[in-house]
Amino acid sequence: MFGLGIPELLVILVIIVIVFGVGRLPEVGSGLGHAIKNFRKAMHEPDAIDVTPSKGDSQLDSSSSAPPPDSSKPKS
Repeated sequence: MFGLGIPELLVILVIIVIVFGVGRLPEVGSGLGHAIKNFRKAMHEPDAIDVTPSKGDSQLDSSSSAPPPDSSKPKS
């Protein structure tokens, strides 16, 4: 699909070693692994909880709510 064979992957690996250095490769690999793990976990989790009331619930909520403040009183 992208035409990435062994020679291309080796060139990419050499560039990564030059940029990050041999000492930091375990850190980079660990961080990449954690990122992939968290991404997969987020993909399998259900979406956020929907708290919007349904049509039947909205009628109950409006009848039990407090009346609006009295606007006939003059403000001082």
